[in-house]
Amino acid sequence: MIDIPRELAASQEKFNGEAGRAFIAGLPGQTARFLDRWDLSTDGPPMHGVSALVLPVVRGNGAPAVLKLQILDEESEGEPVALHAWDGDGAVRLLDHHEPTGTMLLERLDETCMLSHVPDAHEAVATIAELLAHLTAFPAPPGMRRLGDIARDMLDRTPWALARIPDPEARRLVSDCAAAVREVVDEPGDRLLHWDLHDENVLASDRAPWLAIDPKPLAGDPGFELWPALDNRYDPEDVRWRFDAMTDILALDRPRAHAWTLARLLQNTLWDIEDDRPVDDAQLEIARRLRTAGTRAPRRGR
Repeated sequence: MIDIPRELAASQEKFNGEAGRAFIAGLPGQTARFLDRWDLSTDGPPMHGVSALVLPVVRGNGAPAVLKLQILDEESEGEPVALHAWDGDGAVRLLDHHEPTGTMLLERLDETCMLSHVPDAHEAVATIAELLAHLTAFPAPPGMRRLGDIARDMLDRTPWALARIPDPEARRLVSDCAAAVREVVDEPGDRLLHWDLHDENVLASDRAPWLAIDPKPLAGDPGFELWPALDNRYDPEDVRWRFDAMTDILALDRPRAHAWTLARLLQNTLWDIEDDRPVDDAQLEIARRLRTAGTRAPRRGR
């Protein structure tokens, strides 16, 4: 028997409806099958994110690991493919994988030590940028979701979204973001992207100071990776320093990185409007602070 966290059940109900309820109902049986299949025994209380159950386990040879069970969708189906490509270089190592269900056996990292616990936000931003430099050095495997397709779909939905933003200044800013995306959409890049490298998706480990977990991978331009580190521990006065530091560490073309960063605001805005939420003021302010980010020379320090 396992204890299914109530928060996980609630998030599955909210985001996946009937499919989420079926996933939660099937978790005890599915967990038992994979414990038996991979000769595992549980080794602590269950953990969870928004969409996955993660169980600390011990393998038959005594090695610690974690078992990750999740709904298979367009985001999660690429996770084992990306982890296999990275093979532990900057990211958690994939030990085994069941393709039909998306269930994964992963190396165990230190879940008690997240990058979000590091008090210096600048150190955390630099760490994320250094990890991204490793991760985006890899070409995306064939069949990976493509940023170009996602960006074109966002542009197609932009007129509908703009008509639902009542504030003229916010509407103008979102329109400017879409214009920036149009400039780069035909050259979307081919690197392997994590897409969700915020500071709670970076854990400490014995074999490396920090490793990335929980990718939602894409094939695309590394400039699309910067947004989470701009938004973590939001500080409007620090937005430009963070953008400059990350583009410096990653050696990115600044105008392209600026455009793909604004694409993240456009993506988030579309999600907000689809879910009948107001456009987030802090996210809009990040875009305001980046108005000239693509034209000025990079700088380090604050």
